[in-house]
Amino acid sequence: MKKYLLILLTALLCSTAAADDFDAVGAKLKAAMASDLRSERELKRDHNRMPVETLRFFGLRDDMRIVELMPGGGWYTRLLAPVMAEKGEYIAALGTGGIERSLVGKVGFENIRISARDAKIYRPEGSRFYALEMDGLGVQDADMVLTFRNYHNFAAEGRAAMNKAAFEALRPGGVYAVVDHTRRHMEADNVENVRRIDPVLAIKEIQAAGFELEDYATLHFRPDDELRYEVGRKTVTGNTDRFTLKFRKPE
Repeated sequence: MKKYLLILLTALLCSTAAADDFDAVGAKLKAAMASDLRSERELKRDHNRMPVETLRFFGLRDDMRIVELMPGGGWYTRLLAPVMAEKGEYIAALGTGGIERSLVGKVGFENIRISARDAKIYRPEGSRFYALEMDGLGVQDADMVLTFRNYHNFAAEGRAAMNKAAFEALRPGGVYAVVDHTRRHMEADNVENVRRIDPVLAIKEIQAAGFELEDYATLHFRPDDELRYEVGRKTVTGNTDRFTLKFRKPE
């Protein structure tokens, strides 16, 4: 009986410690969310994208080495880079032109590292999706690789290349965090679903790269998104149903 009580107490202490760890991270995130560098348009997306809750789910710590894939205009970069600046490391890879122009070198973003500059991202003639040619991310022993609403942009070969690169960049036990717009299961490509992807297919592909699916969150489940329309249409824009998947590289 004492043995089981000790195990229970240890689990509770670990859970409390993890919560305390994220309390500090959450405070840094909220400070970054209040930064003057964020536009009104970015601020309006906070309630929908729920960055604090999402990063809590993925297990973000401020002493991690993290890689953000395809940061785009830097919506998440403006939150992640300041959190990691003191004790961790923020690395951006693939499609980094936007943040290189708008963020790198500014106060609070001096420590951003850009990697995989030699990667080639292009759309083959006649294709709706991008191809990706690369020789890894140029990162080793990362604790977390994150990609937000980018997985759908690539054809199958490009997604496989991205998953392989994420797997190789992570340390054993590292987390691959994936959020994207939901497509109906097994629905063929059409003009309305080009920026959506089947979460079952994503899980299958990412597991094929060697990852284990650890958990999923319903944070971005939107029952009023019927999965019928392109994500930019007025009826769903800013309120799409998104899957939130947490994978782990085996120890």
